[in-house]
Amino acid sequence: MAAAAFLGASRAAPALLLPSRGLPRRLLVSAASSSSSSGAAGGVVEFQGKVGFLGLGIMGAPMASNLIKAGCDVTVWNRTKSKCDPLLSLGAKYEPSPAGVASSCDVTFAMLADPQSAAEVACGANGAAEGLAPGKGYVDVSTVDGATSKLIGEHITSTGASFLEAPVSGSKKPAEDGLLIFLTAGDESLYKRVAPLLDVMGKSRFYLGDVGNGAAMKLVVNMVMGSMMVSFSEGLLLSEKVGLDPNTLVEVISQGAISAPMFSLKGPSMVKAAYPTAFPLKHQQKDLRLALALAESVSQPIPTVAAANELYKAAKSLGLADHDFSAVIEALKAKVENSQQ
Repeated sequence: MAAAAFLGASRAAPALLLPSRGLPRRLLVSAASSSSSSGAAGGVVEFQGKVGFLGLGIMGAPMASNLIKAGCDVTVWNRTKSKCDPLLSLGAKYEPSPAGVASSCDVTFAMLADPQSAAEVACGANGAAEGLAPGKGYVDVSTVDGATSKLIGEHITSTGASFLEAPVSGSKKPAEDGLLIFLTAGDESLYKRVAPLLDVMGKSRFYLGDVGNGAAMKLVVNMVMGSMMVSFSEGLLLSEKVGLDPNTLVEVISQGAISAPMFSLKGPSMVKAAYPTAFPLKHQQKDLRLALALAESVSQPIPTVAAANELYKAAKSLGLADHDFSAVIEALKAKVENSQQ
């Protein structure tokens, strides 16, 4: 569901294959409704104007940092001001409210934790919308449901500003390395305008048409990811239970058809019961909840996801909400312990 405090009140566009403008090309995506990425890291960012960034958590901080390091004029805001300090030391400016950031910048990005926060920061008191005007742009890179994204878009465009939703696929390390994938939808001219900035923060970008399509794509991607992690966890535990070395399982999987970076990166830590946070478990469960609501809205059964969601909820009840989402394996361990009592 969309953010309750603010909710009272298609067809995808053709592919955009943008030129690299002389910058080294990282990745060419030729699939329908996508664009190329031009990899501006280390080069001159061809964006004229000031950039705002709202939300400096596990994802927002490295994204904003990459913009600053690329030479962008960046102004930041975060509810907890101390999180702005590392960015200020890199040369960022500070404004005490989202409205102040939006007012002082040509384009403002927002990376918030959930639909409620995204709506409040954009539409609430001293929110970004209060600082926007014609000619300005607002790019929401948070993961929210389509209804919330459309609500935010309506508030933003009512000021005369342009709106683009651009949720990202990728976690902490890709954010740090500028290797995120942007799933954008909304104002096409704003998409083209901020493309150089997206290329600083990411390795590829897709333009998907109308607002809501980016949110839907992100939820489907994270739905698959969350379910994969549950199945992988079951495999690790079963391999150990029957006398196999789970580390060998990780290696076998990494060399076969179901190889995935997620398994290779997280498997060794999971075997050691260590879950350093790259993508918080509470956010994975939130995305599964939103994906279930999306599926319900179109009468699409997703029983595997429903079962996975229950395990993530169980892991949260064990106090693992702020651990990496791979900690869902602990919920499976707890089920075994409970069955043996």
